[in-house]
Order: sequence, then structure tokens, then C-alpha cells
Amino acid sequence: MVLEHAYLEVIEGQEEHFLAALASVKHLIARTDGFLGLEVSRCMEQPSNFLLLVEWESLEAHTVNFRGGPDFDAWRDALHHFYVNKPTVEHFDVVEVA
Repeated sequence: MVLEHAYLEVIEGQEEHFLAALASVKHLIARTDGFLGLEVSRCMEQPSNFLLLVEWESLEAHTVNFRGGPDFDAWRDALHHFYVNKPTVEHFDVVEVA
């Protein structure tokens, strides 16, 4: 399993609109081959910042199946205008779970 970590800085005052937009397009990522699950957390200290964690079967499930697939443009169009900066996205190989 691969864990995608995306740090999202949302324009202040747009947080609820962002969350509504995310809810409206999460089915796009969920139907991607190799998608395992998604979690979004809101920063307590900076409520305009969010952490998106997506579990994928493989790195290619994200980079090829989703980003290179037919649903990515709609995902990007619905969400990316809410960001202050381009999201920082990294992929992690899970090495331990407690």
C-alpha cells in the first residue's frame, strides 16, 4: 500500500466551499482502479489548512490511473482554485502500523 499525503492551504473564508466541492467530487477519485480510501483532516491551529491522505494499492494507481485518467481534470477544476499555493504531494510506503 502507498499513502499519498497532500497538504492543502485553502484561501481563508473558502473552507466550507472547499469541503462542499470535495464532497461533490470524491466519487471521482474513489472509482479509480487501485484506490483504497481517503481521509481529510482540518488543521486545528490553522483552520484554512487541510491534510488529504489517500491510500492507493500502488504509486501508479495514483500517478497513472488517477492523474492520467479521465476524472483528474474534473477533480482539479473543482478543487484547485481554492488553494493558496500548489499542494505539496508526497507518497509514503507504510513501514509500521500500531
